[in-house]
Amino acid sequence: MRMTAAVSLGVMALAVAVSGSAAAGAKVLYVAPDGSDANPGTKDKPLATLAGGRDAIRKIKTSGGLPRGGVIVELAAGTYEQATAVEFTEHDSGAADGPIVYRAAKGAEVRISGGKVVTNFKPVTDKTILERLDKKARRKVLRADLKALGIKNYGAAGGGLELFFQDRPMTLARWPNEGFVKITGLVGGHPRNVRGTKGDKVGKFMYKGDRPERWTSEKDVWVHGYWFWDWSDQRHRVDSIDTDKRIISVKPPYHGYGYRVGQWFYAFNILAELDQPGQWYLDRDTGVLYFWPPSDLSKGRPTVSIAGELVNMRKTSHVTFQGIAFEASRGTAVTLKDGKANNLTNCVLRNIGSWGVRISGGSGSTVTGCEIHQTGQGGIGLSGGNRKSLTSADHQAVNNHIHHYGRWYRMYKPAIALSGVGLRASNNLIHDAPHMAIMFSGNDHVIELNEIHRVCLESNDAGAIYSGRDWTMRGTVIRYNYLHHINGFLGRGCVGVYLDDMFSGTRIEGNVFYQVTRAAFIGGGRDCVIANNIFVNCKPSLHIDARATGWASYHVNTTMTKRLKAMPYQNALWRKRYPKLVNILSDAPAAPKGNIVSRNISIGGRWDGVHGAARKYVTFKDNLIDRDPHFVDRAKANFQLRNDSPAYKLGFKRIPIEKIGLIGGHR
Repeated sequence: MRMTAAVSLGVMALAVAVSGSAAAGAKVLYVAPDGSDANPGTKDKPLATLAGGRDAIRKIKTSGGLPRGGVIVELAAGTYEQATAVEFTEHDSGAADGPIVYRAAKGAEVRISGGKVVTNFKPVTDKTILERLDKKARRKVLRADLKALGIKNYGAAGGGLELFFQDRPMTLARWPNEGFVKITGLVGGHPRNVRGTKGDKVGKFMYKGDRPERWTSEKDVWVHGYWFWDWSDQRHRVDSIDTDKRIISVKPPYHGYGYRVGQWFYAFNILAELDQPGQWYLDRDTGVLYFWPPSDLSKGRPTVSIAGELVNMRKTSHVTFQGIAFEASRGTAVTLKDGKANNLTNCVLRNIGSWGVRISGGSGSTVTGCEIHQTGQGGIGLSGGNRKSLTSADHQAVNNHIHHYGRWYRMYKPAIALSGVGLRASNNLIHDAPHMAIMFSGNDHVIELNEIHRVCLESNDAGAIYSGRDWTMRGTVIRYNYLHHINGFLGRGCVGVYLDDMFSGTRIEGNVFYQVTRAAFIGGGRDCVIANNIFVNCKPSLHIDARATGWASYHVNTTMTKRLKAMPYQNALWRKRYPKLVNILSDAPAAPKGNIVSRNISIGGRWDGVHGAARKYVTFKDNLIDRDPHFVDRAKANFQLRNDSPAYKLGFKRIPIEKIGLIGGHR
């Protein structure tokens, strides 16, 4: 799909800045896996590491200053293993007319890896171990002594050391191999009741079947589940299993919301459950790794993660990383804090234990054209700006393909998180995740031209695009996005754009929703606009409620008022920017006033999910409901309108559908 003019200019400007630096006479340093950091960094005598390139630039700057046009550090093809993060400070900065660029050589596959290749796999011969394994696995599972490779720090199960093979994360041995089993009973003895939803506060619950009888020799069993609500998970170490009564007891701290019959979980970190290709288990006492490779071991580069972060930048400015793959870290791959005009462009971030990229503080940094997948938590985190002064940070996430994230921390770890003022997420393709795609908080963000599908796969009462519980976080525009096939866990329903718990002052405009449950959702908030959207086969297209006048009323005088008074909402700046916020406390603050629903199209599914108590506060105008809008080709999901659409007579504005999604097509 084509890009907007603004996005096109931004991406082109970045490309010109990077390539133009060489044309302007930038100094080039060379790095290669067979080089040495004692070398001068020439083509014939290259450096060996990313840190070596950084240190060479420090020497250049000390001896003669930053060269005109900046410095390019060009990395030759290969894997660069590092056990710790490479640290960059303000002294490693470039300049606007002299950027520093770390880039892959043309056509080269360059990997910055926080892992170590495991080279000493052998067949399992220990009879005790073989007896614990499933019969079909005994001749397939291999063992490797990690201590013999110098690897001794493993971290905890689920969040520490991981195993990757053929550039994919392998599965820590678990039961069941896919999906979940359900809690069949509670025996904790400390019941709780949340508005009629009953459970128990103690982590002691029953299961069905006899499978755990195989685990009697296991010493570090864990369970991971959605214990009470469909949007809140937690991992627990198992304390004991009563196989006669079929009771699992977990070690405290217990889940904050408690446990409920019918909720789902699985067990993991169990050698006895290493029963299919692609699974692994680590005995943390002996340092022995067990693995059933899914294909020829010599073709897969079995790698365990060692490093925490890979690149850590503090107060660094005008630095670009281009065309590099960052992989196999336990923590966030690339962290940028309090810097300015830094760029991560056309990179791959994969097989990461935490986030792909996190940018906080500073201004004007971008993540552009990257593929981010198989992260333990989220994809891109952007935060910055000053809410009290409404100063924008201007960080951007543009044209990234983010998918299969949230492997370990499943909930509230989105593909893109925006926090602060003036951030932008545009033209991203986001899919295949247990929870949300984009989460935002703060003011004046732009979320536009993104394609989002197959998210919230393990959760309900969740939103593909989400924020909640604040009157003051206004000014965000959510426009020209395509959200489709978003229905929640087991099809029980979630939300497209979810303005939760009285969230206010947001525009949902010009989006296309296709097969999304509760597509546009205002949870008791005020002064929101839902305009010029297309809803196809959504159930319902629109939800607005008045929860603050009912079950959520206790938030009004507590959380909502506290957050309101934390902002200078009555000063001249805020009064001009958000005039409807000035007198909110004297204007029936619990009522969902000022919401406007206009010029929308809804066909198929169901349009109206507005609650009775909220309806009198909503302005409805010029919506085309259950009438043929004259799509170009509905059967092929082409929801652009023909020129004769009756919606145009109601003032509907053409949506730039052809510009939505990745610039240049799917990766």
